[in-house]
Amino acid sequence: MMALQGVDDFERDGRPAIEEQELLGRVRAGDEVAFARLFESHWDAVCRVLSRLLSDTDAAGDLAQEVFVQLYRKPPAGEDVPLRAWLYRVALNRGYNALRADRRRRTREDLVAYSSAEAGGDGSSLAEVANRAEERDAVRQALVRLPQRQRDCLVLRAEGLSYAEIAAAIGVAPGSVGTLLARAERAFKGEYLARRGGM
Repeated sequence: MMALQGVDDFERDGRPAIEEQELLGRVRAGDEVAFARLFESHWDAVCRVLSRLLSDTDAAGDLAQEVFVQLYRKPPAGEDVPLRAWLYRVALNRGYNALRADRRRRTREDLVAYSSAEAGGDGSSLAEVANRAEERDAVRQALVRLPQRQRDCLVLRAEGLSYAEIAAAIGVAPGSVGTLLARAERAFKGEYLARRGGM
């Protein structure tokens, strides 16, 4: 059984590769062998995208499984669907949901820590607790503060997607991706430096 390359699932004209579209059609018909080939071809890349976004390889693996369960149960419709872009869009949506849930959890934990510090009288202030929480991962926090389209551009480009693939994944014209990336990089740098105290 010949495995797909997975890296270049687009033809030169920006349309999805024919072999991949045939496999996707077979997945829609319930073909488990076709699903296994697509899974093998795209698993590592989907995990990398989620790892970059979440900074947690275990959580990234769990979410990647959810992405492929969605592919198996409800594959994208349409003949010209760029599968890699679809997989990354689903992965990013699940990743952002996980980040929001994590942010809510950390906020609750910080409030509990602050309440405990006040009750215990150890002198910790709300500012100190907040500073410790903010210091945990400045890069990820800077990324999260960007508008979603800028986050998506940076994560997908870091994964090596072409401009055409990024455009398909986030729903913009391919000609605008370069400008979006340049703005995203400037915004990220500004957020990161602001969080790191201008270092």
